[in-house]
Amino acid sequence: MTSPIPGPSSDGVPQPGSSPQGAPQPVPAPTAAPGGYAPQPEAPTQGAPASYAPNTPPLQAAPPQEGAPQAVPQQSSSYSAPTGEGWTGRSLSEDERRTQESLLALKAEIGKAVVGQEGAITGLIVALVAGGHALLEGVPGVAKTLLVRTLARALDIDMARIQFTPDLMPADITGSMVWDAGHSEFVFREGPVFTNLLLADEINRTPPKTQSALLESMEEHTVSIDGATRALPNPFMVIATQNPVEYEGTYPLPEAQLDRFLLKLELPLPSREAEIDIIARHQAGFNPMSLAEAGIQPVAGAADIQAAHEAASRIEVAPAVMAYLVDLCRATRTSAAVRLGVSPRGATALLRTSRVWAFLQGRGFVTPDDVKTMAPVTLAHRLGLRAEANLEGVSTTDVITGVLAATPVPR
Repeated sequence: MTSPIPGPSSDGVPQPGSSPQGAPQPVPAPTAAPGGYAPQPEAPTQGAPASYAPNTPPLQAAPPQEGAPQAVPQQSSSYSAPTGEGWTGRSLSEDERRTQESLLALKAEIGKAVVGQEGAITGLIVALVAGGHALLEGVPGVAKTLLVRTLARALDIDMARIQFTPDLMPADITGSMVWDAGHSEFVFREGPVFTNLLLADEINRTPPKTQSALLESMEEHTVSIDGATRALPNPFMVIATQNPVEYEGTYPLPEAQLDRFLLKLELPLPSREAEIDIIARHQAGFNPMSLAEAGIQPVAGAADIQAAHEAASRIEVAPAVMAYLVDLCRATRTSAAVRLGVSPRGATALLRTSRVWAFLQGRGFVTPDDVKTMAPVTLAHRLGLRAEANLEGVSTTDVITGVLAATPVPR
């Protein structure tokens, strides 16, 4: 059982200048899948993965619940932790449990300022613990920037923001050599990338040449300027936001850049109830530009994230679950709708996110449902569709949904 963690006030409205009122409430493990996807428990379909063929209806994803992300169903009772040499199916230790509770407290603190985006909040925590980067997509005004600012405030870590524009240059991100007249030499002036949490706002409004300046930083956590390699702070995470590609003045992210993002999370428009809550908070004085007045306080730090990362790396994965994960990724490469399937990098990414999701649920081992929960947000953005599939309206999420339905699940 997790210990009680302070939650939002009884009326859900943070008051300026004070912490929310109300008795502390226990915060359960996350029940909303990142990106709003919820796997539906069903018998696996035998045979080859679903594929695309011309003149046939496209694969259809299950319609999402309006507004707030869907809840993840209870773990299937048909799956039980295996036994055998090297496998314990262990529970979390007391230290690991305390670390998990710090993450739940972080999620609750962010929820005081961000309404109706539970799946995206959980997804950012998964990416942070897994040591990866996240891409947020949504129309303007759905709290993408507020979500990142609140995360940085609740973590008490350094944050920098880059507003991507068509005239942004690579040196504006990484830094450059400048002449120091006092010492008569060139010195390196650090760019905004030298921080713990980098917000790349509207990353798809700048040309690919500038977007690619982030590649080395995201993959190696270093920056190379004039032959010298400089390490970035630890932890280091890039959270990029983008508008849907059909919006005017946007550039599609290169496939190599997309593959560097551990997760792609979509922020939908809020439900009617959530939007009423948002308006009520603003009527009560909530100021998104002053998170301290809204009662957002640091509840975790870099040490907690490192402890969670180490704990997640100890989460056990049975051989059958690992084989299931690989089968899902390999199935994307044989789909006729796909010209570029999931690479081994994507398979290892799914392993990392599945472990973190299991850890957030309070388990010491991964189940197939953990893999199914994390597959859409971990894999979909790594796929490249054929032109025929695009014309038929097939999306990458549709392909992942079909693969999940067609791949046999271990029992």
